[in-house]
Amino acid sequence: MLLDAIAKCKDHATAFTTVSELCARIELGIRNFGSKVRLVKIGTAFLASLIALNFGAATAWAGPPFQTDDPEPIDFRHYEFYTFATSDGTPIETDTAGPAVEFNWGALPNVHLHIIIPVAAILPSNNPQFAPSGIGPNEYGLGDIETGIKYRFVQETKHRPMIGTFVMFELPTGSARRGLGVGKTWYKVPIWAQKSFGRWTTYGGVGETVVNAPGYRNFTYGGWLIQRDIGKKWTLGTEVFSHGAEGLTTPQTKSATLVDIGGYYKFRDPGFQLLFAYGHTAFGQTENYGYVGLYWTWGKKSDKSTDSDNAMNSNIMKGARE
Repeated sequence: MLLDAIAKCKDHATAFTTVSELCARIELGIRNFGSKVRLVKIGTAFLASLIALNFGAATAWAGPPFQTDDPEPIDFRHYEFYTFATSDGTPIETDTAGPAVEFNWGALPNVHLHIIIPVAAILPSNNPQFAPSGIGPNEYGLGDIETGIKYRFVQETKHRPMIGTFVMFELPTGSARRGLGVGKTWYKVPIWAQKSFGRWTTYGGVGETVVNAPGYRNFTYGGWLIQRDIGKKWTLGTEVFSHGAEGLTTPQTKSATLVDIGGYYKFRDPGFQLLFAYGHTAFGQTENYGYVGLYWTWGKKSDKSTDSDNAMNSNIMKGARE
């Protein structure tokens, strides 16, 4: 199973001394959950090449512009690129990222690979009421790189939702001393489901963040979203997103449930879009979330490749069920 494979990778993460060792462990974990996915080396090589860029990120991100994600990977041989800025803060501290970039690659049918590279900032409130949390100077720089693998293992039908996972590996490239990184590799392991009804789409799920570092703690997160296409240019939606307490080193020292609203404006559908969202706490610790970004997607399959791609997709799904 995928979760077992990720767990095996996590257990040995602290022993990694090189990028190649990390990628080798990722490859071994994926092989253990589905030996018939013969092209897994493509994904490992892709992650290795991106990690070798030596850039950084600060925070783990969900499905833009919302915090709740979906199980739907991008099409095989297609690509997505985002440039964005985001903010998430409490009375203790506000953390931002921007400018930031995200790249997704449809490496296999039902699988896409993911990386985010943002410039990060931490802005403590320096309010004595919250000391020792939220006390210190503002910091700016590169943080922890986010990489991920989205895998859809149940297809949507008329009466059944699609189901998948989007496992994140947060690599410790940011300065833990300056608060721009955790200092160790950490993980997000969710399950997401989605169903569409004409112009309406709804999706959501639950996951666990695994952080083995001083000042941080494991916590559960989850959300559910509903959105609707409005005409040819707009898609608007709202979500309820909740997370547990994340640790005394973070701004989110207590649990919170937020209600967010946002959507997309399509300059060119689907190739070029504006994304936006804003949310605020409904229950729990006061928290504000915001996102604004631009999105591009491209990639085209020839008519001759369609049948072979569908056959490959069918064989992979058949092998995963055996």
